[in-house]
Parts: sequence; C-alpha cells; structure tokens
Amino acid sequence: MARKFIPFTIAAAAAFLTPALAFAHTGVGEASGFMHGFMHPVGGLDHILAMVMVGVFARQLGGKALWAVPASFVALMAGGGALGISAIPVPFVETGIALSVVILGGLVAFGLRASLAAAAGIVGLFAIFHGYAHGAEMPADASGMDYALGFMLATALLHVAGLGTGALIGRLGEIKGPIVVRSAGGVAALAGVGLLSGIL
Repeated sequence: MARKFIPFTIAAAAAFLTPALAFAHTGVGEASGFMHGFMHPVGGLDHILAMVMVGVFARQLGGKALWAVPASFVALMAGGGALGISAIPVPFVETGIALSVVILGGLVAFGLRASLAAAAGIVGLFAIFHGYAHGAEMPADASGMDYALGFMLATALLHVAGLGTGALIGRLGEIKGPIVVRSAGGVAALAGVGLLSGIL
C-alpha cells in the first residue's frame, strides 16, 4: 500500500506545481491572492531546498515524524507569515532562511537522528523565517487569507515531494539509498552556504 502511495504523491505534487509555473511571469494569470501566495515558495531556490529537505528529514526519522515535522513547519510558517503581513520586525530573516538550507541539508547529509520534539522545534524555528518572508512580500491588493492558503499549500506540496523523494531513493536499496539521500542533503547544504555567502 505504501509503495503505491509514493508515485501518487510525487505525481500529485507535480500536477499541482507544473501548471502554476506557467503563471510565474508578471501580467500572466492571477497576479495576487492565492496564486501569488502559491508561487512565492516555488519561486526561490532557498525555499524549495528547505521545504524538500524538511520532507526528506521527516522521511529519515520515520514514524510520527512523517506528518508531525512537516505539519509543525506549516503551522509555524503561518505564524511567521502573520508577523510579516503585520510588518512586525523579525531580525535576520534572510540569514535564517539561508541557514535553514544549510542545517536541514546537513541533518539529511549526516543522517542525524533527533527526537520528535527536537525535530519539530528545529524545522519550526526556520519556518518562522520562511513564513515571515512570504508574508512581508504579500502584494498590498492581495487577500491575506487567500495569499496565506496559497503559500501554505505550496509548502505542503514541497514537503510531500521531499517525503516522496526520500521514499523513492530508499527503494534503491539498503546500501545505495542512504548514500543518495545523504548526498542530496550535502548538495542542499552546500547550496545553502552559497545562498548565505551571496554566491547563489
């Protein structure tokens, strides 16, 4: 049953994300509200890498972490989004976002284990920075609720893509699967260093 679910989740994420990419250009399709919120997380390498790594990290931990870790990210990201929409200052947002890619990629690369509470706390902390960036960049004429629903759905789909990626790679075998997953985490962490240093 679980094996049948993996291709479905990957296909569902692709189906939701692919049509939206056609509207990424200014002046094409809906320019605010739900679609603008949806496009914000999928429009930046930093957000994509962090969200996918949350899913892969949750997959590595297994058990309740499969749903609890991504759910904590989405919930706290909504809180961060509210801070951004309200223009309440949060320091080091861009640094926090770049560090999230480095640290989440590192957790995956080294296969580090964490308790459910610690894992949820780590991703939740970084979620506040991501959410703040989404909220702060909301267009003035957009509906706050529609915009928030858009970026929360896109984030959840990126988490699903990460869960699916981790599961798919895991099917490569007990020996090769973890190596590929950890390599992907290492690449993400290096990309995070590039984002942090301004190279990317």
